Amino acid sequence: MVVDVVMDQLGRVHERISGRFARSEPRARAREYVSGLVAGLERKNGWTLAEQAGEMSPDGMQRLLRWADWDIDGVRDDVRDYVIEHLGEPGGVLIVDDTGFLKKGVRSAGVQRQYSGTAGRIENCQIGTFLAYAGARGHALIDRELYLPEPWIADRDRCRRAGIPEGAEFETKPRQAMAMLARAFAAQVPFAWVTADEAYGQVKYLRLWLEAHDAAHVLATKVNDTLVTTGGTETRADELIADLPARAWRRLSVGAGAHGPREYDWARVPIRIGWQPGRGHWLLARRKVTDPTEIAYYVCYGPRRSTLLDLAWIAGTRWRIEECFQQAKNEAGLDQYQVRSWRAWYAHITLSMLAHAWLAVSRSLVTKGEPEPTSRA
Repeated sequence: MVVDVVMDQLGRVHERISGRFARSEPRARAREYVSGLVAGLERKNGWTLAEQAGEMSPDGMQRLLRWADWDIDGVRDDVRDYVIEHLGEPGGVLIVDDTGFLKKGVRSAGVQRQYSGTAGRIENCQIGTFLAYAGARGHALIDRELYLPEPWIADRDRCRRAGIPEGAEFETKPRQAMAMLARAFAAQVPFAWVTADEAYGQVKYLRLWLEAHDAAHVLATKVNDTLVTTGGTETRADELIADLPARAWRRLSVGAGAHGPREYDWARVPIRIGWQPGRGHWLLARRKVTDPTEIAYYVCYGPRRSTLLDLAWIAGTRWRIEECFQQAKNEAGLDQYQVRSWRAWYAHITLSMLAHAWLAVSRSLVTKGEPEPTSRA
């Protein structure tokens, strides 16, 4: 039953992307590449994927990533549509985050010594910014961008050697997030909320952009972020929360963690003046039960009827993208690539996202026992 569902979904998702390939050879090899990514190989690179496919050398797999004629961004859109067809729902959540890919050398596109949240320290690495979709039936990555640090953009010769397009300009990770969210909005991806960690939530132009698109959001922010109160003054986040009475806090569980329910004390306070009809603004706080001095802060915008539990639940949903990264790296070879060029990075990452989406959808169908949808996105 499980194997039947998984193999049936591989055929369906490969058929979905088949029109993105100009020739039959790379089309067939893409299926072998995706199959190899989930095959449980100890290492997933050109050699091992080629051997898994019965090929004598990695040349074909490398050609697929580097030069073969196929629409990589088109496949990205197919991955998104496939995820939404199976996992989409009106209450879905769009989640932004980045992850690091440890690399040696200096020639891989975008590589340099920079902070990697994955490693928890400064490392020689590439950084990818990602957009995930989470619904009740599952979660998967639906978009990606390679982060190019400013020293790279300033060195056009280095960019050319890595295959970076001539017109590439420096974009902050929040700007990349906005581009990916804009694509999701344009594709009419069904969602109710957007969430992200402090690296994105503290960026005020991102918050204003989301509000301009009437996209409800719960975004982590820094302790000293200044916010406009309902009285029109500016106050630090921690000072606003410190003034709350003890009765304002509620202990809530917003999902299961590795060691049981993730329980925290939560509170919120209204902020901003001139709320739009039916909309509200709040500062949300999450306090650790065992250490009340450890408090996280979130800037929230959404339906005026939103409850404290609603906001806390969305804040907790952010961890779904961490699960996506872990699953995609462990099960679909997201970080196991040996490519240097801009195009090859996007090609591998997109096929890995497809492999992860295939597994996520198959897992959902097996768990729920749902029939295959009759329509396609």
